[in-house]
Amino acid sequence: MTTLQIDHTSRWFGNVVAVNDVTMDITPGITGLLGPNGAGKSTLIHMMAGFLAPSTGSVTLNGETIWRNEASYRHIGLVPEREGMYDYLSGGDFVLANAELHELPDPRAAAARALATVEMEHAADRRISTYSKGMRQRVKMASALVHDPSVLLLDEPFNGMDPRQRMHLMELLRRMGDEGRTVLFSSHILEEVEQLASHIEVIVAGRHAASGNFRKIRRLMTDRPHRYVVRSSDDRRLAAALIGDPSTAGIQVNQDDRELHIQAVDFPRFTELLPRVARDQGIRLHSVSPSDESLESVFSYLVAA
Repeated sequence: MTTLQIDHTSRWFGNVVAVNDVTMDITPGITGLLGPNGAGKSTLIHMMAGFLAPSTGSVTLNGETIWRNEASYRHIGLVPEREGMYDYLSGGDFVLANAELHELPDPRAAAARALATVEMEHAADRRISTYSKGMRQRVKMASALVHDPSVLLLDEPFNGMDPRQRMHLMELLRRMGDEGRTVLFSSHILEEVEQLASHIEVIVAGRHAASGNFRKIRRLMTDRPHRYVVRSSDDRRLAAALIGDPSTAGIQVNQDDRELHIQAVDFPRFTELLPRVARDQGIRLHSVSPSDESLESVFSYLVAA
């Protein structure tokens, strides 16, 4: 099992602290690194890839330091957000050059496989200068995969891709996660993370803000009211029975949609109270659903914290 470990890691540039005392483990499967622009995601990924040294703390791969450790680079593939490509080369030559740098036994075959994986065989002989943004992203992906790494790091990989290209890349990353590879991708787009990642690490202002899937993160946020939409056989009577309990901070009756909007400030007490009150009052509960257990709501809570 390939695990990336970030242990009390910080990185600063002059007086600017880009990453501040972050600790997390990235294990096999797909992890989404979520945060607003400027949160420190790229800096963290560059330390994981061995392109930057931590100012303090450590970044290791299966217990081995990554920085200036040539052996670790053979296990890591990086798709950076910024482009440092040789536009005068063809896409095929660019991927081949990366295969040769890794000293693979058959670099041409490896390059051909990587280009086929990202569906770029048809444009392999064209110069990179003629590529669209999405095509450049895919050829970067091919160069990162050419040595068949067990760890794949992608920094905002969906930028510039059209819907079909995005769907293909999502399918590719899911397949790699299912194969047991350790895949981490960064994004500030909530939909991308929600659709793809089985585990989420949230970075806000250089700090590690939360970890887990978004529902788990939401349940841990006990200082934020939990919002529920409840439909019942008698919304007004149910609201009257609940409003006096200290576990609720507010209840709104929506007559048009025939539902209650409830803010629960004591989550464990409320989840026990609601069914008991409904039973005692003879009220049938048709549906109870959290209205803020989404990645968007969790992210907005964390960024505003």
